[in-house]
Amino acid sequence: MKTNGNGHHKSLVVVQLSGGNDALNSVIPYANPLYYDFRPHVHIAEDAALPLDDELGLNPSMTAMKGLWDDGKLAVINGIGYPNPNRSHFRSMDVWHTAESEKIGEEGWLGQAIRDLDPDSENVLTGVNFGRGLPRALYAKGAPVASVGNLETYGLFPDIQDERLRAYALDAFSRMYGGEAGDNVAQFIKQTGSDALKGADVLRTAPQQYSSSVEYADNPIAQNMKSIAQVMTADLGTRVYYTQHGSFDTHAGELKSHTRLWSEVSDAVGDFMDDLDEHGLADDAVVFMFSEFGRRIRDNGAGTDHGSGGVAFALGGAVRGGLYGEYPSLDEDKQLEGDLRFNNDFRSAYSTILDRWLGLDSVPITNGTYEQHDFIAK
Repeated sequence: MKTNGNGHHKSLVVVQLSGGNDALNSVIPYANPLYYDFRPHVHIAEDAALPLDDELGLNPSMTAMKGLWDDGKLAVINGIGYPNPNRSHFRSMDVWHTAESEKIGEEGWLGQAIRDLDPDSENVLTGVNFGRGLPRALYAKGAPVASVGNLETYGLFPDIQDERLRAYALDAFSRMYGGEAGDNVAQFIKQTGSDALKGADVLRTAPQQYSSSVEYADNPIAQNMKSIAQVMTADLGTRVYYTQHGSFDTHAGELKSHTRLWSEVSDAVGDFMDDLDEHGLADDAVVFMFSEFGRRIRDNGAGTDHGSGGVAFALGGAVRGGLYGEYPSLDEDKQLEGDLRFNNDFRSAYSTILDRWLGLDSVPITNGTYEQHDFIAK
């Protein structure tokens, strides 16, 4: 099991930018006149972009991430996508979640990673989702994952303090939904409930152990990143964290909403990295941010519509900052039906993280062998 030499396990934090983030207004080709030709209404002014080099710059609301770039801790993964892109939110997100683009995948890539990290399911907190429900990315048979809406109040029957009474409640729960005692489904539900109780009891200790000088903003992504920091600093053995923010589905009013969204995300991950640094954990976590697709190259007058070819980000103390992948051409003869043409399969990023960071065999999880990036050292 990979550690960083300080006894702490290497952790992965995945942030889903739900709705289809506009890559062109996130990493801006500010020196390319075609950008302004195709985006007469929905563009970022050349002098407002935060320069990464002489051609590309970050959205001006991404100041915290620009600070990470300046410190060599932000990798920008351009031209990311998959063959035969789909502009449906549901299908494209499913592709990213399962690492399967040709058919409907059965298990999530992170669920499989969690199972490989903890094959005997010894720790019910190996994977934790901060949000409602269970994202497909985290589902795999035999991989328990806790989904936490609010860390402060998380739990199953949290108001029942007596263990004997909670056992009765679980038994009643399993009978209600699983049939008679001894029934396989009833036993499964009871075991799942017991695991949930165990995980809830442990997770609820994290805020009590936590102290920090970092003040997170009062918005969902910031509070979820704070919760992740609380669990990470409590050293509960969690290896994979997941959360999401949105909606980046900016068909209208994009300039205002996209600015707000990126300000919230950038500040949240910036505060998170400051928090980890304060606790001596900055080198123990990699944050990976992705969206299901990019947006059309031409604006629609008020926003942008569903496209392909996007951008992803990796950041952390162990990340080698820089530009990875080729920025797609805006030339009309090189576009894909008005979209950015992907040139960088997202499973290359997954393979890099799985192999070089988590120490896993990436091939069965990504359903193939993909060229890896150098944003994490071998």
